[in-house]
Amino acid sequence: MTTRSAPVAFQGEAGAFSQQAIRQFLGDNAAILPCQRFDEVFKALSSGQAMAACIPIENTLHGSVHENYDHLLQFDFDIVAETNVRIVHNLIACPGVTFKKVKRVFSHPVALNQCLDFFARNPGVERVSFYDTAGSVKMLMSERLGDAAAIASSLSAGIYGAHILKRSIEDDRRNYTRFFLLRKKDAPQLRLAGPVSRESKTSLVFTVRNVPGALFRSMSAFALRDINLAKIESRPLRGKPWEYLFYLDLTGKQDDVPVQKALGHLAEIADFMRVLGSYQTVSAKS
Repeated sequence: MTTRSAPVAFQGEAGAFSQQAIRQFLGDNAAILPCQRFDEVFKALSSGQAMAACIPIENTLHGSVHENYDHLLQFDFDIVAETNVRIVHNLIACPGVTFKKVKRVFSHPVALNQCLDFFARNPGVERVSFYDTAGSVKMLMSERLGDAAAIASSLSAGIYGAHILKRSIEDDRRNYTRFFLLRKKDAPQLRLAGPVSRESKTSLVFTVRNVPGALFRSMSAFALRDINLAKIESRPLRGKPWEYLFYLDLTGKQDDVPVQKALGHLAEIADFMRVLGSYQTVSAKS
């Protein structure tokens, strides 16, 4: 169980969408350890500062978070669960500030770009890039800005005592971010708070020689056993120009017999292979 002495590390300030993911994973009382950068999140888990880490891995509009794929290879942690967070962008200001007073809007560049229709309808409002969505709310409240607002989660408004001027101003309401919950391989099991899927996924990374048919043969290890591949993505292999790592998500557990046989088959073909974890999907409580 989560305790105050064993927080969950994440990138961003309190109130970030990653904290919302942590609440879906472990409950509203989960202790948190905000970090400025993604590499600091992984280092906090590696050093024991945190008992777990929550990282975004993919967004339905912007694709994969490539930096975190690289960190998953560098740090040998287990993926223990995934969850999907609906990204709802709210216009947030200090108490007493009305929309008519807002001349500037601060937020992370990605969040600003996901609200372009709002800015098109309000051409007199300036977009100002900031390092973090929740951090922009924290800054507004700290400096008591009377002519500015921020774009961030409703959670951040509650944490910092700010006021939501307009809800759900994002362009696309089918905007979701997929998060992983990570732990050290020798760490105790984590008690998940939300509803858990019956179906499991397994994520792995592998390389094959750059020869004709190598990738086809590696995929056949799964096709021959009717194993569904949910995702496959390539990343450059550092130190070997024009060679690639392949990250793969499949449906099933690592210890399922068909999956075991497929992984054994792939291991015979691959130059390198590592299973990153078998896990279930945690849903938000209704």
